[in-house]
Amino acid sequence: MKVALLYPPPWKIPEENEPEDANGDGPPPGYRAGDLDADFYQIPYGLLQLGAEAQRAGHAVKVLNLSSYSWKKLESVLDRLDADVVGLSCWTANRRGVELVSRAIKLRRPDCHVVVGGPHASPLAKELLTHYRAVDSVAVGEADHTFLELLQKVERKEPLATIRGLWSRRGEARDELVYGGKREAVADLDTLAMVHRSFATHILMTSRGCPWACTFCGAETTWGRGFRSQSIEYVLDTIEQALAKLPVRMIQIKDDTFTTNKKRVLKLCRRIRERKLNFFWSCDTRVDLLTDELLREMRLAGCQRLSLGVESGSQRILDAIDKKITVAEILRTTELCKRYGIKVRYFMMLGNRGETEESFEQTLEFLERAKPHEYIFSCLSVYPGTGDFHEAERRGWLSRELYFREKFQEFKTTFDADETLAEQMNRWFRTHSGLQTMHQPDIAELREVLARIPDCHSAHMDVAGAAIELGLWDEAIEHLDRAGELGYPCPGLILNHRAVIAARRGDYETMMNAFSEAAKVDPQHFVLIRNINRARAWFKAEGLKKGLPLEFEARHDFQLLERTLQPTLPGPLPQDLEEWAAPSAPSEALTFIKTPELEGSKHELRPKGKLNVLS
Repeated sequence: MKVALLYPPPWKIPEENEPEDANGDGPPPGYRAGDLDADFYQIPYGLLQLGAEAQRAGHAVKVLNLSSYSWKKLESVLDRLDADVVGLSCWTANRRGVELVSRAIKLRRPDCHVVVGGPHASPLAKELLTHYRAVDSVAVGEADHTFLELLQKVERKEPLATIRGLWSRRGEARDELVYGGKREAVADLDTLAMVHRSFATHILMTSRGCPWACTFCGAETTWGRGFRSQSIEYVLDTIEQALAKLPVRMIQIKDDTFTTNKKRVLKLCRRIRERKLNFFWSCDTRVDLLTDELLREMRLAGCQRLSLGVESGSQRILDAIDKKITVAEILRTTELCKRYGIKVRYFMMLGNRGETEESFEQTLEFLERAKPHEYIFSCLSVYPGTGDFHEAERRGWLSRELYFREKFQEFKTTFDADETLAEQMNRWFRTHSGLQTMHQPDIAELREVLARIPDCHSAHMDVAGAAIELGLWDEAIEHLDRAGELGYPCPGLILNHRAVIAARRGDYETMMNAFSEAAKVDPQHFVLIRNINRARAWFKAEGLKKGLPLEFEARHDFQLLERTLQPTLPGPLPQDLEEWAAPSAPSEALTFIKTPELEGSKHELRPKGKLNVLS
C-alpha cells in the first residue's frame, strides 16, 4: 500500500502578494502574524509514530509536513501524490485546512481513502464526518493499532465497521456513520516501532498519558487516563538513534508529564551517564514531581531546562482548574531547580475559570516573588474534549457546532470573566506575549551551583559565560578548558566563547581561528552562525581599519537551530515525490524557524459575544 501521512496548513495560505481566497477559505478575520505559535509548524510526533509503524508493516510511506505551504504549492504536491491511503493530523488550529485538503485529495483521487486523527478529531469524530464529506474515517485517540488494521482492510477491500477505535461510513450514500467500539490503549509501548530509526527529529516522547485532569487539557482524550512509559533501555536506544541523525546534541523530551514516575527518571538519568550518551535535553513536568536528588541527577545527565505548567499565582485559580498543586510547591521547586542551575520556564495562562482582577494581580505579584528564569503566557483556548469544553457546553454558552461554523484559529476566550477584565488582561498581554526573561543568575550564584556539582561540564560553561561578560578572561578560559575536559557535548560553543574572548581582547587572528575550527567540528548552533556572519560582515566592511564596533554573543543556552527539513518542519520536498520504492533524502534548507524571541503565541482573548456560539 502507498500511504501518505500529511500535516495540513491551518487554511488556504496565500502566496506572497497574492490576494486572499475569494471563498473565505483563507486566514480568519483579525488574524495577525504571530497568532500561531511557532510550535504549530512542528510535525506531530504521533504522525511520525504512525509512519514508522506503517513502514515496519511493509507499506510504502511518505510523511509530509505541509503546515506552512501556500495553497498553490500544496495543490502541486497533491497533484503528484498518488497514494492509496492518506492520513491527516487534525488539531483545532488546522481543522479548516484538514477539510480543504481532504476535498482536494478526493477531487484528484476519488478512490483514495482519507482518514483523519489527532486531538481535535478524536472528541468530535462523528461531527467531523458529518461536516467533512470528503473524509472517509476518523481514528479516535491512540491510533497505532487502529491505523494498521485500517490499512490491512482497505488493501483487502474489506468493511471497516468492526475496526475498534474507528468511526467510518457505511452504505451506498456514505451517510451512515458507524463506530467500531473502544480500542484498548497500547499496554507495552516497547512493542511500537522506534520513530527515530525512520525519522530525524529532536522531539522525543518516552511515555503516554497524565494521571491528572486539569480542566483546560485534552491529554485524556488522546491517551486515556493513567500513565504508561517505555522501558529504560528502549529510551536509551531511542536517544542513540536520535542523536545519530541530529546536527547538534540537543533533544526536547515532550512527554505530557515526564517525571510522573520519579524512580524511573532517576534510573534513566544514571543510565544516560553510564552509557556516556552525553547530550543536552529539556522536558515538561509538574512542580510536585521533583526532588533535590532527582534534579541533581537530571542536571548531571544533561537536563538544561524544565518547563513547568504553573498557569497561575492564585491558589484559588489553581484549585478551580483542578491543578492539584500549591503556590508553596511552585516556589519550593523553583528554588530547587536554581540550586543545580537548571533553567526554569513557567507556562502561564490568562482567562481561566474564576479569573478576577484580584487573581490576575496575584499572579503578577507571584512572578515577582518566584522569579523563574523565563515565562510564557498564553490565553485560554477551549479545546474539544477538555473539562472546560464539556462545562461550557453544559452551561450553554458553547456548542461543538461552533468549530465547524466559525473560522477562528482557536476558540480563545475567558471562561467566565467579563469583557472589561478580558480587555484589561489583553492590554497587559500585548506587551508581555512571547518568551519573557526574568531571573538571570549572577556569577556568584553560578559558582555556588558549580560547587554542588563540580564535575558537571555545563556548570563550568555557565561560569565561563558569566566571567566573559565581566571581563574575567582568565577565569573564563579556565572553565572553558575544564568543560572541554569533561566532555561538553557542544564543542562549537566552547570555541565560540574563545572567539568572543579573543575579539574583546583585540586578537582577531585567534578569533577567526576559533570560529574556523568551530565551523569544522560543530557548526549547527544558531549563536555560532550569527557570530560568524557578523565577523564576516565586519571584515568585509573593513571594520578594523575604520574602527567599527564588533559585537558578539557569548551565549550557550539550550536552543536548537531548527532546520526546515522534512518532515520535522515544512521544508522543501524531494524531487522524486512520485517514487514509492524507497525513501530518498529530502532537499534541505537552513533557516531560523524558532529562535528565543519567537517563542509563544501572541493570540489574545476575544469576547464570546463576538461569535455566535449558541446552537
